[in-house]
Amino acid sequence: MNIAFDALPLISDRITGIGWCEAGQTMAMARLHPENNYTYNFFSRKDDHIKLERIEKFAKDNIKIKLVHGSGFLYRTVSTFLPVPYSRYFGKEAELTHFFNYIVPPKVSGKTVVTIHDMVYKAFPETVRARTKYMLDTGLKSSMKRADIIVTDSEFSKREIVKYFPKHENKIRVVPCGVDLEKFKPFNDKVRIEEVKKSLEIEGEYFLYLGTIEPRKNLERLIEAYYIFSQRTGGECPKLVLAGGKGWLYDSIFAKVTELKLSDKIIFTKYVPSEDMNALMCGALAFVFPSVYEGFGMPPLEAMACGVPVLVSGEASLPEVTGDCAVIVDAYSPENIAEGMNRLYSDSNLREELSKRGLERAQSFSWDNSAEILYNVYRELF
Repeated sequence: MNIAFDALPLISDRITGIGWCEAGQTMAMARLHPENNYTYNFFSRKDDHIKLERIEKFAKDNIKIKLVHGSGFLYRTVSTFLPVPYSRYFGKEAELTHFFNYIVPPKVSGKTVVTIHDMVYKAFPETVRARTKYMLDTGLKSSMKRADIIVTDSEFSKREIVKYFPKHENKIRVVPCGVDLEKFKPFNDKVRIEEVKKSLEIEGEYFLYLGTIEPRKNLERLIEAYYIFSQRTGGECPKLVLAGGKGWLYDSIFAKVTELKLSDKIIFTKYVPSEDMNALMCGALAFVFPSVYEGFGMPPLEAMACGVPVLVSGEASLPEVTGDCAVIVDAYSPENIAEGMNRLYSDSNLREELSKRGLERAQSFSWDNSAEILYNVYRELF
């Protein structure tokens, strides 16, 4: 087959979970099924050399690159209202094109697959950036109609899509995300861990959150929970590290730290480079991720692959991903989140048990498994 992938999520200077999902699935598929021809498609208005440098590390030798000069943003905006053919720019060679970021443009040559990661813009519209919400409000219905198959990351997300778009139920296939088991694994190099901690201005023990700093990650309640936890320990407790790039509507998150006088206890890091993530994870006492809504939730799985004990909320897809390998808390109760943090802090046997079980569970979420499931979805169309 001639298979094309829309590479928009891979050319950003800061790749999000959507981009890592595409990278994991496409690279594994190209390696497992070299009998096919694969291409990364993307628009570039400027700085072509920078984008090519970013994507070449994913393309390697087995995925070709097709760059079209022009504004991808302008094309996506115009094609929402006018049926400007995608094939005008990317040709008709592809027998199947997979779009990993919700939207299928008009008149794509061959079969089309789209990944819809979640329905957060419907379930929690107040937590979604206005531009993103507008794009999905105006384009998702047409996108789902154009797609031959809709892929989503979890059974939870499938139920959510069916709830809002029941007519497309028969098109939906669940393809769980994976974890890079070469990148995220137990790591005991104390010198390297201390180097990364120092670069991020972290001292001593710490609880770690790693993800975007934005409302749906439930960070204000996590901060309140940490305040309760620190009060119970008399202030002698691990710090809370909130690592990751700023999303949007984050001012109230920073304000909460100031309000509770926790500036000396809570550390906001800069964006964490990919090569530092493993050491940062493995240096943590525990990983905390009490999000209110996740289509999959890759960070807790990455922490489990590192052998780090995990705390997650009981919301959305998180229990589906972590199984019985995490402390499950009520996302809407700072008191309950604090209790979970205290359990992890005070019970070394619990930490050891969760570490062991999490490691075992993470092995079943390899990108090879994810890519094989996705490839079988593609084969349904031929």
